Amino acid sequence: MSSARPLERFTLPLTVSGVDIEVSGLHRPGAGTPLVFLHGFGSTKEDYADVVHQARLAGRPVLAYDAPGCGASACSELGAVSVQFLAEVARRVLDARGIGRFHVVGHSMGGLTALLLADDDPHRIAGFTDIEGNLAPEDCFLSRQIVTHGHDDPAAFLSGFAERVGRSRYYASALYAAGLTHKVRPPAVRPIFRSMVDLSDHGRLLDRFLALPVPRMFMYGEQNNTLSYLPALAAGGVELAEISRCAHFPMYSNAPEMWDRITDFVIRADSGS
Repeated sequence: MSSARPLERFTLPLTVSGVDIEVSGLHRPGAGTPLVFLHGFGSTKEDYADVVHQARLAGRPVLAYDAPGCGASACSELGAVSVQFLAEVARRVLDARGIGRFHVVGHSMGGLTALLLADDDPHRIAGFTDIEGNLAPEDCFLSRQIVTHGHDDPAAFLSGFAERVGRSRYYASALYAAGLTHKVRPPAVRPIFRSMVDLSDHGRLLDRFLALPVPRMFMYGEQNNTLSYLPALAAGGVELAEISRCAHFPMYSNAPEMWDRITDFVIRADSGS
């Protein structure tokens, strides 16, 4: 039986850009540079709860929380939940929890949120693990469905989206799709997806990621190893982490390899090697 120190639950009421939210989170106090985890669309903070079982990360402070409109976090105006809004929420949560400099791990929507955070204040970032966060238009293979399969009824769109994703040939798609309608509030989907598409098409995200003066690792599944910008990342000094037997969701398909790569990267970033 594991003797790992458990994560503790917390709730944090905030008002961000005039919107009342109540953030549902997990945290662990400790020593050293904190680890901050930002989940992807359709996921929750629990994607990262197994950090407590990573012996080499034991004792580090940890923060993970549900984005407004997702999981157990509440939001008074779901139509306001863009990626830019999520980045501002992240700043407010970090400040409220007293976190200055930190390692950030962001998946998909969370990786894009982390990029906006890092681009705004790179000196706070000790290391950035980007798990298939959006960097180019090609990354909108899910979010662009808000355009290609648009529907006036948010609940109907989310239901259809889940059905389409569940039929995908990629690893863990059916598992991911099964929880979508339980983990996301339908009115939040359109503003999130539209902001992801707009930033991916027009936000110069790859240039911004490459310009960050921080240790960076880009993690991707082997089924996505044809992403066109991988050579540019490698040439720009970004560490590439291909996770075997995996597509967009390493935390579902191959969590042990994902955690090994994250842990190695964090330890090396802290040591400066």
